[in-house]
Amino acid sequence: MEPKTFLPLTPVAFEILLALRNGALHGYAVMQAVNEASPRRVHPGTLYRAVARLVDEGLLAEEGGESEGRRSYAITDLGRRVAAAEAMRVAGQVERAQGIQKSARRPREA
Repeated sequence: MEPKTFLPLTPVAFEILLALRNGALHGYAVMQAVNEASPRRVHPGTLYRAVARLVDEGLLAEEGGESEGRRSYAITDLGRRVAAAEAMRVAGQVERAQGIQKSARRPREA
């Protein structure tokens, strides 16, 4: 599947994918990582709905389960490609915004 079909990601979904880039985490650790990286607190219900959607879309995989005490989540290869595509999309937005900022500073010609 083409990563661009998943874009744009919600900020919470993007932060979840970024939180899992270095390995699997259980749900509470994902929430802690997202809250550390985000200027706003993410509520557990919001986080777990986003995680469930990312699992359904194939961007995350569940590891473990209730029988093992807690469920962990890992980013899939598709999830990594989608996160990279979203990072490029956001970088492009920042570049365009910087261009607007630079042009606003230039003196106007008469």
